Amino acid sequence: MLRILRTLMAALFLAACNSDTVEPEPSGPPNIDLALPWTTASVAEVGGSTAMVATGVERARLNDRLRSLLVVKDGRLVVEEYFNGSQGDLHDVRSVTKSVVSALTGLIVERGDLGVDDQIGDYLDSLVSDLEPAKAAITIDHLLTMASGLEWDESGGFGDYVQWIRSDDHLGYILGKPLVSDPGSRYNYNSGAVHLLGVALEQATGTRLPELADELLFSRIGISRSRWEPLRDGFHNGGAGLDLRPRDLARFGQLYLQMGESAGSPVLPKEWVARSSAARYNWRFDSGGLRGISYGALWWVVPEASEPLYFAWGFGGQYVVIVPGMNLVIVTTTSWPGMGAEAGAYERRTMDLLVDHIIPAFR
Repeated sequence: MLRILRTLMAALFLAACNSDTVEPEPSGPPNIDLALPWTTASVAEVGGSTAMVATGVERARLNDRLRSLLVVKDGRLVVEEYFNGSQGDLHDVRSVTKSVVSALTGLIVERGDLGVDDQIGDYLDSLVSDLEPAKAAITIDHLLTMASGLEWDESGGFGDYVQWIRSDDHLGYILGKPLVSDPGSRYNYNSGAVHLLGVALEQATGTRLPELADELLFSRIGISRSRWEPLRDGFHNGGAGLDLRPRDLARFGQLYLQMGESAGSPVLPKEWVARSSAARYNWRFDSGGLRGISYGALWWVVPEASEPLYFAWGFGGQYVVIVPGMNLVIVTTTSWPGMGAEAGAYERRTMDLLVDHIIPAFR
């Protein structure tokens, strides 16, 4: 009975969650079957500027950390460049993992195993002794929007993340942090909190994160290879632990461009796609040439850009960029180990390549 009630509540939530946002409406790309091999085309065949893309690729070659650059336009793979790597390589995409966990959350909400207003104590009480009531009351939605209220400093990809990943008690480290703001009241980037979300998904379904991803998402969009970072407590790193191939990152991006469908069949609720890609905060910031960045539900969003876009963003320049009005998906991967304090510069350099050369080539 509880599962039936959850399913009904999930349906009502998904129907209402986009009431104050405008859904992106792709204007004519084929709704391709994501489980099939990519169809390729030339840049010219989809109306792009061959010269601008060529300039962009030459600029990409100057980035010693860049490993791949892929562009999908109108459902066809039109740019596929690898730098010191190959098509079959798995890439550790760091916080792009969070956007995948967001998709899994939407699928599990749709199934009725968990609700966005559920409190994490419902799923973590049995794993953490003496969980404080105020922390137990943090909701799934708070985790989706980086508003847990827990103290956390991950500046530059370091700080608490490094201490957490080295910890012998991953859940205890996160939940041992004090609450410094009311949950839901303030944004604070926290990979550990998204790991809590992954654990809650596992507890709600009785299935480990890699198997959940394969069953509910990857197998349905043609992703046959992936790797998740296991942690010592038996869970997997839901904040930054996923490895995927560039072509499969493009499949994931194309799923969102197609509003959660593959060949016209729903994979992910379109309402969840719209909700995830809508700005949840009034603040904006810039990164290199990309202006007006904000946050949705484990996706970065740029709603006021001349071509509104949203993207998954991993440390050091791992990007899956969706430009709905242009029917465009762009993927980059980089080699991030050893970047250290230069990671931000590589992120800006990689995004500037897209903003200055790749996106304009398809206008």
